[in-house]
Amino acid sequence: MEAQPAGWGYSQTGSVLPVAQRIAAGSSAPPLAPQTAARIFTGAPLPAGADAVVMQEDCAAEGGAVRIERLPRAGEHVRRAGSEIRRGDVVIEAGTRLTAAHLGLAASLGLPELAVRRRLKVAIFFTGSELVVPGQPLQAGQIYNSNRYVMHGLLAAEGVDVIDLGIVPDSFEATCAALRQGATAADLILTSGGMSVGEEDHVKAAVEREGTLEVWKIAVKPGKPVAFGRVGAAMFIGLPGNPVSVWVGFITLVRDFLRRCQGIREEAAPAPMMRADFTWSTAHGRREFVRVRRNAGGGVDRHPNQDSGALSSAAWADGLADIAANSEVHPGDLVAVWPLAAGIA
Repeated sequence: MEAQPAGWGYSQTGSVLPVAQRIAAGSSAPPLAPQTAARIFTGAPLPAGADAVVMQEDCAAEGGAVRIERLPRAGEHVRRAGSEIRRGDVVIEAGTRLTAAHLGLAASLGLPELAVRRRLKVAIFFTGSELVVPGQPLQAGQIYNSNRYVMHGLLAAEGVDVIDLGIVPDSFEATCAALRQGATAADLILTSGGMSVGEEDHVKAAVEREGTLEVWKIAVKPGKPVAFGRVGAAMFIGLPGNPVSVWVGFITLVRDFLRRCQGIREEAAPAPMMRADFTWSTAHGRREFVRVRRNAGGGVDRHPNQDSGALSSAAWADGLADIAANSEVHPGDLVAVWPLAAGIA
């Protein structure tokens, strides 16, 4: 590329100027003399006396001179200091989740470090004497612990440190011990299972003994027996045991809670309204999240199996239709659909 001297005075293409300097990236150069050009490379500083750069493709070398085949305009192919960021500008807002672009931006300004919040520590455990780790043979009455993998996948996307306390058998004392262990190691205890009132459901009673329970049961489906409280200095969230209830409960409740705890100020975009190509009723008095997927016609279909244990419907879905309690949906109605990010939910 050739640097054009300010006020060089020609007004037509084909002008020939002597090349007085060669300026490489990382070097400095004296002022450019009038009626001369400089050979300049990408990233090099523009010398005083020049105000534009002509691309090499628009020049022709003639010995120690250069022929300018196209007249540039002032400032062309020049990045001015302060053109992107000025003194006093806010570069990265507090509460921003740092991406690769943010880190590169900070580095471009010469910042060797940033003030950040530490990662949230989340202790997880899974109640149920029937649970078995995948890879082990199933005995009568046992099921594989799919919730562990649902939780790990969802938590990984939120950038938290996970403390996995494993499977806790259906025992009041064992549940209390797991809660105490989680409270000493983590900022939040997140559990699945044991949230109902059966004789083998011990989480609610254990939390009430070891700490405080502030919320229990919400009017949603799936996921009614959700709990919130504290154990020691740690916060506590208990999700039901059915895997789709864990999945939906995390997406609709836990995820935003984790982000607020980490100081992230992202505002969730309103759920887009989409055409329902199905019939549904929520006459039971609970707000319902229905697993749906976009179709070729621009609407959404619901999965035929909305059972809270059917993880295949969660793997199939690319959205959750948010349907108010005590309402009906008919084909052609508009419903709010929470989009599910690919590879995350």
